[in-house]
Amino acid sequence: MGAFLAVPTQIARADEVGVSFWLPGLFGSLAAVPQTPGWSMGAIYYHTQVNASGAVAAAKQFQIGRFSPTASVSLSANLNAQGDMTILSPTYTFATPVLGGQLAIGVTGIFGRNSVGLDGTLTTGFGQFWQTRTGSISDSLTSVGDLYPIMSLKWHNGVHNWMVYVTGDIPVGAYNPGRLANLGVGHGAIDGGAGYTYLNPASGYEFSGVAGFTYNFKNPDTHYQSGIDFHFDWGASKFLSKQVFVGLVGYAYQQVSDDSGGLPVLGGFRSRVVGVGPQIGYIFPMGDLHGYLNLKGYGEFAAANRPSGWNSWLTFAVSAAPPESTVTPSRHLITK
Repeated sequence: MGAFLAVPTQIARADEVGVSFWLPGLFGSLAAVPQTPGWSMGAIYYHTQVNASGAVAAAKQFQIGRFSPTASVSLSANLNAQGDMTILSPTYTFATPVLGGQLAIGVTGIFGRNSVGLDGTLTTGFGQFWQTRTGSISDSLTSVGDLYPIMSLKWHNGVHNWMVYVTGDIPVGAYNPGRLANLGVGHGAIDGGAGYTYLNPASGYEFSGVAGFTYNFKNPDTHYQSGIDFHFDWGASKFLSKQVFVGLVGYAYQQVSDDSGGLPVLGGFRSRVVGVGPQIGYIFPMGDLHGYLNLKGYGEFAAANRPSGWNSWLTFAVSAAPPESTVTPSRHLITK
């Protein structure tokens, strides 16, 4: 089940307002549990619906309209966005231990559609000259997103599992600073962190938490640089049988340093959001392979300076089946 975890957390803020490219649901239940060595593949259908108003919506309007940073601004705008994406994530897990742990490397690609609409009134002033824009702007794009390599190292001791990871954004996806809708973020990023999973096969209870920081490089097209952010993803579940589990998932995101290169009226534009929702998972054999299905959804709240709404995930992952002689948590999850 390692493949579906191999995606970083990318943040869309003032310079990339719309569909959230921070994909929080990719680190959740069983995040730190070691996997069966060999190749695995994860496929995810991701749907999100978000909206924003005030400065968040106007920040995108500034970017599209190329207004001067010295302009006086009156904000009255609303943004709505919808994303439907397919995420593919091949991962290879090495059998030879590294530093006493299990090394895995992978890369993730995204293909999908992003639709963004902006409506309202934006008044700008340049000295004695003022301009008011009222109405609606919309844009949509179907294309490919950026590439996200990842490397993780995991350790296991009884019911306790730990991991460290490093990942990043290679900005090769469809991106144009003059568009409302984009699938690439337009700049590189580095993300790193650590995680822990408690998995008790006897009781069937599991809890996972992964925390990390993201450093965003400057966007060469807009000269805008998003600040450093902290993010925490968690999942808790109860196995009802050896194959089925139910539970809750959630995330919290807080930007810890200011954006730079934006309009003075926006200030540091530090953003924040929290999400929580249900999940259900199913683990099953596929001949010589190992299958995993998971459905989960998040409702967002406590948002600041970023769009918020809800998102859902349908995950299907395939990996090599564990040897019959090996007690692997992902195969023998609960004992009755």
